[in-house]
Amino acid sequence: MKYIYSLVLLCISIDVFADTPLDSLSHQLKEVEVIARKPNEDIIPAQTLSGEELHRLNSNSVADALRYFSGVQVKDYGGVGGIKTVNIRSMGTNHTGVVYDGVELGNAQNGQIDLGQFSLDNIEALSLYNGQKSEILQPAKDFGSAGTIYMRTRTPVFYDRENYHARATVRTGSFDLLNPSVMIELKLSERISTSLSTEWINSSGKYKFRYRRVNPAGELAYDTTAVRQNGDINATRIEWNTHGNLNSGSWNFKVYNYNSERGVPGAIVNNVWRRGERIWDTNSFAQGRYTGYFGKFTTLNNIKYAFYRTHYVNNDDKQIKIDNLYKQKEIYFSSANEYEITNFWSASASYDFMWNTLDADVYGFVKPDRISQYLSAATALNFNRIKIQASALGTFIHDKIRGQKAPADKHVFSPAIFMNGYPLRNKDFSIRIFYKQSFRMPTFNDLYYADMGNSQLSPERVTQYNLGFLYDHNSTSLISAVRISADIYYNRVKDKIVAYPKGQQFRWTMLNLGLVDIRGIDVTGLLTLNPYRDLYLTVRAQYTFQRAIDITNPSDNYYGDQIPYIPRHSGAAVVNAQWKGWGLNYSWIYVGERYNQQENIRYNYTQPWYTSDVSLSKDFKLGCVSLRGLIEINNLLSQDYDVILNYPMPKRNYRFTLTVEI
Repeated sequence: MKYIYSLVLLCISIDVFADTPLDSLSHQLKEVEVIARKPNEDIIPAQTLSGEELHRLNSNSVADALRYFSGVQVKDYGGVGGIKTVNIRSMGTNHTGVVYDGVELGNAQNGQIDLGQFSLDNIEALSLYNGQKSEILQPAKDFGSAGTIYMRTRTPVFYDRENYHARATVRTGSFDLLNPSVMIELKLSERISTSLSTEWINSSGKYKFRYRRVNPAGELAYDTTAVRQNGDINATRIEWNTHGNLNSGSWNFKVYNYNSERGVPGAIVNNVWRRGERIWDTNSFAQGRYTGYFGKFTTLNNIKYAFYRTHYVNNDDKQIKIDNLYKQKEIYFSSANEYEITNFWSASASYDFMWNTLDADVYGFVKPDRISQYLSAATALNFNRIKIQASALGTFIHDKIRGQKAPADKHVFSPAIFMNGYPLRNKDFSIRIFYKQSFRMPTFNDLYYADMGNSQLSPERVTQYNLGFLYDHNSTSLISAVRISADIYYNRVKDKIVAYPKGQQFRWTMLNLGLVDIRGIDVTGLLTLNPYRDLYLTVRAQYTFQRAIDITNPSDNYYGDQIPYIPRHSGAAVVNAQWKGWGLNYSWIYVGERYNQQENIRYNYTQPWYTSDVSLSKDFKLGCVSLRGLIEINNLLSQDYDVILNYPMPKRNYRFTLTVEI
């Protein structure tokens, strides 16, 4: 396989230098060898944003970009530094895996990853898989999520006589934003390269918003304009990557640090605009990854150490004073191995080990330790027109707590099967189907949080059914690419973990009470036009319908009602035009009506919202220096809206970016 790739790259290079005298080609061309297996076509195609398309979006963080994927709900508490979490197909944030350069991010304390902490500055591609990634060579833990987001950072690529790359970016704009970043890539040898990416973001987080509330009788209660307070952020990100190629594989090593101080912009209730909450985050991890190819056998090994420190302070005069420090540690090891039995049949086995601990300066805190072991087996059959993939995951959890009897060990078995077929001769059209069981373990907060935790909680289980089709066609005519995808799905969440009052005021406990029935449709489309030689138009659109209802207890008032913050209808569209270095991008996001509590009554109704964003960019070239200027206008029509009730979002705002790359 590696010789085929070498030949292809050699042919490309010859075409590039077609006008160069043949006798000089030997001095300009070098053989490039890529050691890798040819990737298989996805059984369940991913939604992907990558390269220029990703960076053209009016998005500042990974969470902002994920809004353009179907079936995704982003909880955004407002502002540059506001917490942003993602929920896929209404199954809950904890059922969404987030993988960063091949290794899943973790948070044993509450199970949620704040995607607002991850900038797009160093991200090369974002992918979303429903069910699981269409590969059997992956860590065992990756088989356990109901849906997974993959973030891939930039890998240095050096052409002939290149030894380094450098890029500097400065962003400024509304909310007193100042956001410089620098990236340096070095070629250490023919097989080893390294890169350093740093970023600083500082913002007051202040923006105007309209506070308007109507009481249940339909009478206007409040209608005023105020300035959002306590939404400031001061954060730094430092990331160092080293990549290496071997005779029969590759490796990379990453060190990551994110350090921030943020205000926590509280809910706007009872005409109170200010809050005294602040949070300091220090998230650091180091991870290594090795992939080896030995004939028909492939091995993939990961190792990681992470330390997360969170300092939370609440100095609000009208609330109980809080000053708590939380420290998480994680050690993770994974070994995945695949063997190609025949040219159409392969099998894999993976083992993951993870140790998590949480400590806090809270009186009576039990300081839990958790050992998680994952064992998976998977197989894939790849015929000419039918692809089949099946997997089984066994999860074994052992907790240990200080001064108390630990809960019983938990053992969970999770099977999955995926199929994809091509009924047409040209393979432009495909049909897919999958069934999968998955679960999410109760977090440390669910089990052990003071006055709330319940150490007897069972894992929350999800069963997924999906039927879909894909039409994907490419040509060299006016319509250069057409891609249409649609999925009908049914999800059932059992033993949903909910907070429930236990009789005393301000006393709640966690129980397995919930049962949720989720039915939905996802539709995505992509159209690329080339009406003129230098003019390219791209249109991307997505629509989601979801009926996610609570069917826990027929005697409940909210039985059969849509669960909180899940809209029946939502969608997005992006239109981009490129012409001679100019780029014009328009994006539109719509979220339909929702309810902010369990009962779907008028008092809990939350209005639909939509935003329009537009940007204009220009690329310049000065010798060996490339420059890009970018002007963005977000929320062009200055809409007033809340993603989460009483957490108002910014009105019209601006951002200006200048990028210099060598």
